[in-house]
Amino acid sequence: MAFGGAASARDPQQPAPPSQSEEGAKPAAPAPKKTVPSRYKTHLPESASQYYALQWGVDSLSARTVESGELIRFTYRVVDVTKAQTLNEKKNEPSMTCPRAGAKLVIPSLEKVGKLRQTGTLEAGKVYWMAFSNNGRLVKPGDYVNVVIGGFHVEGLVVQ
Repeated sequence: MAFGGAASARDPQQPAPPSQSEEGAKPAAPAPKKTVPSRYKTHLPESASQYYALQWGVDSLSARTVESGELIRFTYRVVDVTKAQTLNEKKNEPSMTCPRAGAKLVIPSLEKVGKLRQTGTLEAGKVYWMAFSNNGRLVKPGDYVNVVIGGFHVEGLVVQ
């Protein structure tokens, strides 16, 4: 075979690439999506989760920014109604602190709505929440926060 400048010449020993018009040709599969792990630790260690469930009757504790960062929502799931009663008592004023920002957040009280927290009769298996005011957006995702409600203390929750 001569190499006389034929750019489209191919080796006859090599099979021809399949054309797109051939029947049975399958479209190229999309590349698998890569899951990027979160840079934030999003849950408490198992031993801490067990402690809060046994001592305080709650699990699935989390803190998350909502309303464009103006509020931090603290949620928990009740597993034992009797033990979790401390978190539900109106006389216990909840607070959230962020050591990095040096901020202490409180639950705002709105004129027509009242305090931004759930109260009433607790039920096992239900998730409850309370929202802390984050004026100035001092607390950001990735920050560690501490929540105090009466005798209940949780430290090192990561804001998502």
